[in-house]
Amino acid sequence: MSKGLGVLGHGLKAALLGGCAMGLLMADAAMAQQGSASTSNTSGDKIEEIVVVGSRIRRDTFNSPSPVQVITRDEATAAGLASAAELLQSTSVGGGSAQINNAFGGFVTEGGPGANTISLRGLGAGRTLVLINGRRVAPAGTRGAVGSADLNVLPNAIVERIEILRDGASSIYGSDAIAGVVNVITEVDVDGVTVEGRYNRPVHGNGEQGRFSIVGGTSGDRWKASGSLEYYERGNLTLADRDWTRCQTQYRLNPVTGALGDYIDPLTGQPKCYPTGSTGEGGVTINTLGTRSRAGVGAPGSVGASFNRWRPNAAVTTGLVGFEGVGGGSNNINVRDTYDPRVLNQSLISPVQIFSGFGQASYELQALGDAEVYAEVLANKRDSQQTGFRQLSLDYPQASLLVPTFLQTEGTAFGSTLHAGNGLRAFIGFGNDKNEQSVEFYKGTLGVRGDVTFLPEWKYDLTGTFSKSDAYYKQQSFLTDRLSRSVNVVAAPVGFNSALVRPGANGTNVTCAINITDPTANCIPAPVLNSQTIAGILPQDFRDYIFRPIKGTTTYEETVLAAAFDGPLFSLPAGKVQLATGFEYRYAKINDTPDPNSVAGNLLNLTSSAPTRGNDSVIEAYGEVEVPLLADLPFVKSLTVNASARYTDYDSYGSDETYKVGGEYQPFDWLSLRGTYGTSFRAPALFEQFQGATSGFLSSNSDPCNNYNGPSVNPNRAKNCASEGLPAGFQATSGIAVISKGGAGTGLEAETSDNLTLGTVIRPELPEQFGEIAFAVDYFDIQIDNGVERVGASNILSRCYDDPDFRAGGGLCNLVTRAAGSNQLTVQDAFTNIATQLVRGFDYNLRWTGDVGPVNLRLNANVTKYNSQKTRTFSDDTFDENNGTIGSPEWVGDVNATVAYEEWKFRYGVEWISATESYDLVGIVQGESNFYFQTDSYYLHRASVQYEAEDWQATFGVRNLFDEEPPQISSGAYNRVGNAPLYSGYDYVGRQLFINVSKKF
Repeated sequence: MSKGLGVLGHGLKAALLGGCAMGLLMADAAMAQQGSASTSNTSGDKIEEIVVVGSRIRRDTFNSPSPVQVITRDEATAAGLASAAELLQSTSVGGGSAQINNAFGGFVTEGGPGANTISLRGLGAGRTLVLINGRRVAPAGTRGAVGSADLNVLPNAIVERIEILRDGASSIYGSDAIAGVVNVITEVDVDGVTVEGRYNRPVHGNGEQGRFSIVGGTSGDRWKASGSLEYYERGNLTLADRDWTRCQTQYRLNPVTGALGDYIDPLTGQPKCYPTGSTGEGGVTINTLGTRSRAGVGAPGSVGASFNRWRPNAAVTTGLVGFEGVGGGSNNINVRDTYDPRVLNQSLISPVQIFSGFGQASYELQALGDAEVYAEVLANKRDSQQTGFRQLSLDYPQASLLVPTFLQTEGTAFGSTLHAGNGLRAFIGFGNDKNEQSVEFYKGTLGVRGDVTFLPEWKYDLTGTFSKSDAYYKQQSFLTDRLSRSVNVVAAPVGFNSALVRPGANGTNVTCAINITDPTANCIPAPVLNSQTIAGILPQDFRDYIFRPIKGTTTYEETVLAAAFDGPLFSLPAGKVQLATGFEYRYAKINDTPDPNSVAGNLLNLTSSAPTRGNDSVIEAYGEVEVPLLADLPFVKSLTVNASARYTDYDSYGSDETYKVGGEYQPFDWLSLRGTYGTSFRAPALFEQFQGATSGFLSSNSDPCNNYNGPSVNPNRAKNCASEGLPAGFQATSGIAVISKGGAGTGLEAETSDNLTLGTVIRPELPEQFGEIAFAVDYFDIQIDNGVERVGASNILSRCYDDPDFRAGGGLCNLVTRAAGSNQLTVQDAFTNIATQLVRGFDYNLRWTGDVGPVNLRLNANVTKYNSQKTRTFSDDTFDENNGTIGSPEWVGDVNATVAYEEWKFRYGVEWISATESYDLVGIVQGESNFYFQTDSYYLHRASVQYEAEDWQATFGVRNLFDEEPPQISSGAYNRVGNAPLYSGYDYVGRQLFINVSKKF
């Protein structure tokens, strides 16, 4: 019976598992083209009709115009990959950009911390469609920006294989299939119970991974059922756990000698560490005091005699007694303290625990056209955590009873949110904070499929799917209102509640002013401003009062109803003309509710976040036709064309159409030519439409009118700034407010793309003793227009103030306001359709297999070569060419060799990322600067041995065999981990030993 994009017959399953090694799969007439398949007759091993991923047409061959990469679970096990997320992110087609994984826990990413996503061709996770058995996987995650499938929800133990369609397919699958499609196929013919366990142990300790699973299944005359239960855990890996992450430096190299030119910390005589800065430039100032600029004694490494940043030093008896100067004037900011041992507790790899259950069942009705009722249920729970480090900027009013007398004239205007007037700022290394997520994901499918009784050979498939992501997130933050109350103190009356009283700086007991007027406030006064406070030694009750858990919830729901029909239209001499058609309805809604303190902007030094709430629906109709034009003629073994089209009508922005045409020409048994051209689209994600307004700030230095009358200033800008009444020599004193939000109110539309692939598969016949060889080459060319993106506040400001029409011209200037009196700028930065992205390149796939006596040898190579990876924000911009730069390598590849002898298999593999350099991209002349922005080729070697008996299997191996550390680059242009670029292609864990054991019952 047909199963849509579902299961394989026994014979095809054997062919898949026996002929595939980390990505290539050959059949009789093609290579790397096979897809998910379903049998129309499951008796015995005969395969009559299958469905290839990227098409809705059933066919009796494996041929397809579109290139497909297939990865079996067995090969993933041998490679030491512990999850479907790791497996997908390690593929060559996944190269070209960083994949969001557990190393991104401290960064703002779609889906929130702990989410793992897949981006094909470097085009972004939102442009890759993820399926389970041919049906969509809805987005999951935390916070407002939930828009992509989280790979954490995928089942692992019951996966038979994963297929990756490497070209666009919106006319087949609808929105999001711009870069390609990932289809996870589960094993359906399960008989008995299999228990499996695996363990990955890094040789340098911590960061272990473990998985335990049970897979079971049974069947009767008219029914069958199978399922899996599994638990996965990844241990915490911190910056302290690896030598190369313990001291992030500037990593500046002398361009002539190559010698390290970093700032040397006078306290240690070694390059200074900046482990709290994501780029490693300056880090976060801690253990220092900010005052007015005044004379004093400088710390080692400082220059001059006037300072406004100070470090406690009891030996200083002149100037600012008890303090040495570390900043101000022409001092290097690096003189300041930026290091605290607790910063090394930050997560390098986020720990996670995942519980997952998957079940599937079918029952033959023997009615409604030999119909079969089928169902699938997926339930998944992820608990993930991250540890960070926080600085506390605590502003004391200079005349406060908490400030020693000798400091009460040293305050300055810091622009504090805690009090008005001059004050002193304590830059405190507060310590570690926690960020937690709990995501529950459910997906249920119910369907019926069978024969259309009044149309011979036609079949139908009616399906309904409901998915829900129900998430809870929590972080810790300073509350601005509580901090403000804590520094607003008065003398405590005699006998006042002792729990709310603190010793003041000058012998007077103090309490919060609000405690006097509101006895229920229970405000805890801040500690006295002294060296202990500056060093982060704070009373626990004060810490608990100001540093609170901030909680939020996110739900995402999706409902899909689909009807599909396929069968022959008529016959031609070369075969039957096949048609597939169908209808689909999808409805999705998002509801992210941040903590009330976040909504109210009450989080110190963090942005405010409004709720994100919205929904969208779509009705679609599609059709696909395949025409066999010629067959079994001289120089034409076969010639087939395929065409598909889809009409889409979204509630949010209206209708759209996509199409795709392709063909396959086989002149000889050993040669196939294939190609496709089509259009695809991506509907704006719900968060891109409806994300609640989030506030942020740019420095006042970003005001385009600063010193607008200078000699090198654009004359349009000078004219426009003057028209706002700003004086010559204007210098902004207020930060620029930036309001980011969804673009539904500005008419956000879908992205569109054009996708071209051209390929060939060569399978020459060799003498038997030389084995079998196959080689495939596919060219891809994808261009995305009207890309959904935020313009960026800096872009908006510069383009507005350089516009000769300025305010009269509308456009971006409609997004900019300048307040009367204060002259503060506010920028509205919503998602809009502006960007263009283009990728071009080649996929190379080679497979050779042969026998030497009783030994079977296999060699597989998958390599992607990018010719171009370009982006631009505006249509009148020149493209930025990212190809070959850091994080966007020109070459990505994987090579795997297998030696099989009886029950034993020995495998050796290499994952390769080519050398990169970014000097031109960042505007630096190589050899004339001490910045180092290049990496050498990077290789990860792996080896394993596997033994398979009749009812059990054991695999033991090593990943990162030679313990290759990530390359190092300078600070200033890229986010880094240690001195390494933040890029998922590099291994942050180091050499790992792994073992996988399974037993069948």
